[in-house]
Amino acid sequence: MHILIADDHAVVRRGLKDILADALPDADFSEACNGDEVLSRLSKAAIALLLLDINMPGRSGMDVLRDVKATYPRLPVIILSVHPEEQYAVRCLRAGASAYINKESAPEELAAATKKILSGGRYISTTLAEKLIANLDEPTDKLPHESLSDREHEVMRLIAAGVPLTEIGENLHVSVKTISSYRARIMEKMQMKSNAELTRYAMTHNLID
Repeated sequence: MHILIADDHAVVRRGLKDILADALPDADFSEACNGDEVLSRLSKAAIALLLLDINMPGRSGMDVLRDVKATYPRLPVIILSVHPEEQYAVRCLRAGASAYINKESAPEELAAATKKILSGGRYISTTLAEKLIANLDEPTDKLPHESLSDREHEVMRLIAAGVPLTEIGENLHVSVKTISSYRARIMEKMQMKSNAELTRYAMTHNLID
């Protein structure tokens, strides 16, 4: 059984490998530090499970997840993130991830999630399950940010966090003009007129750290 660990920090990859090696002594591992490496390694070896950091240099983890599921739809993927679950978890699960695990989770949770997923299941943490249940009592109307595409959601979070449009473009490898177009669509969909209004909304709904 081969597991691919994708994270841009070598120390994090080593820690994840040690946790899973203890839980799955028959597994072997390979590593990737960016999205291009992930896709390259998947094309060269039979991978049983992918652990994918959502924040890597170059293409975002969401972009890589979509590419992986398009080419390898049956490959289980665990998304790892430093962001709270309400920021990305549901989007990742809808995009095909088998689990969304915060990097601050206990090693035992990662081991348990991995075993469940390798046996054919999916994993949702207790805290996320409680939030989803709580949402059942909320009005069925969507919140404004829920109408955004994954890329629009990503750009919205960066704008709300105060990242300049030029820097967002550099991070996402697109032009400033493209980011400006995203901003215009975001403002229209969310019916907002300024970055300050967007920031207040994002902070109120815990969409930025």
